[in-house]
Amino acid sequence: MPCHPESPLRRLPLVTLLLSERCNSRCITCDYWRHGRADLDLASVRELLPSLRRLGTATVVLSGGEPLVNREWADIASLLAAEGLEVWLLTSGLSLAKHARRAGQLFRSITVSLDGTDPATYAAIRGVDAFDVVCNGIRAAVDAGVRVTVRVTLQRANFRQLASFVDLTRGLGTRQVSFLAVDVANPHAFARHEGFGSDLALRPAELEEFARLICALERDRNEAFSSGFIAENPHKLRRILQYFSAVCGLDPYPPVRCNAPEFSAVIDPRGRVSPCFFIAGPSEALARDGLDEALNRGDMVALRTTIRAGERPECKTCVCSMWRECA
Repeated sequence: MPCHPESPLRRLPLVTLLLSERCNSRCITCDYWRHGRADLDLASVRELLPSLRRLGTATVVLSGGEPLVNREWADIASLLAAEGLEVWLLTSGLSLAKHARRAGQLFRSITVSLDGTDPATYAAIRGVDAFDVVCNGIRAAVDAGVRVTVRVTLQRANFRQLASFVDLTRGLGTRQVSFLAVDVANPHAFARHEGFGSDLALRPAELEEFARLICALERDRNEAFSSGFIAENPHKLRRILQYFSAVCGLDPYPPVRCNAPEFSAVIDPRGRVSPCFFIAGPSEALARDGLDEALNRGDMVALRTTIRAGERPECKTCVCSMWRECA
């Protein structure tokens, strides 16, 4: 049975908490580290618990900014885990080696952002010389028994390392690697301010090379596809190619099928509720007033309806889409 955005949300299986606006990376794709100040505190998360129970939430993702810079991250994760929730960490991995043992006790899954397969590429994209630090953190988390996956944001600086990412992450002991195109079409995503430069995407002369790299990956790493170690199938990787081709003005953007706002929500460190990472919710929709109440305000219901109808420009150029059949 499909979801109906014009109806009140009674179930919310997935919630993402942005534990901090701050970050210890200096990524060229993101401005959290430039402007972030606020952290989500333990008391605010505790106030969310009755709403999470009413909404039947099963999984809570801790993200940011960088969630591990929040001094209360372990207390927050412990509180959520004690409620029987599955807690999942999205991290840059810079502090993962230090916290690996505790993280292994609290998180069922950890996803690490890793945008280079060598120190120079990593530093050029992430803004810090920490490639070895992050790799050591991944190994430590794997040794602690956590299911570790890696997320790669493909862009002009690293797309030639496509196969190397598969080999590196396998060698680190991770369960899976996934690939996403760098988002250059939404000027407000990832705390960006006006004036964000989009010179991160592939250029027209590089598209054919990327197509060849995808074909070579399909030929030479076929087992990684068939086993699911590479999260995307070759068709989805070619959607990334189409996205970059669209950025170059050569093709339409790949069609997006997403109903994430109908089964999930994002809560930022100031308590504001949004339907997803890329579209801000009404400024008055605050989790402290009750997450279920915030989700079912008239303006939030109307926002979900426009998203479902394909009327939001952010959706037409989105690099990340999720679809879930709703009961």
